[in-house]
Amino acid sequence: MAAVPTLALAADEVAGGSSIGKGLAVLGGGMALVGGGIGIGLVGKGAVEAIARQPEAAGKIQINMILAAALIEGATLFAVFAGFAAK
Repeated sequence: MAAVPTLALAADEVAGGSSIGKGLAVLGGGMALVGGGIGIGLVGKGAVEAIARQPEAAGKIQINMILAAALIEGATLFAVFAGFAAK
């Protein structure tokens, strides 16, 4: 008998859509973080390979790598905040 009120409350939440919207916002934020992590990983991989090929250009490559990683991280954080702010 205790399950009946619980199911009724769950049906009300699903009908309202508020919990689904919040869940999708969290899912979108998580996907943005995974994408940003993959992007920064690929930037680091490319920088290490470039430095291995041309060690004398390590300074310029490192600066560009840090700049690209910062831009990727900024876009990722923007996507996470936009997902959580969406109603």
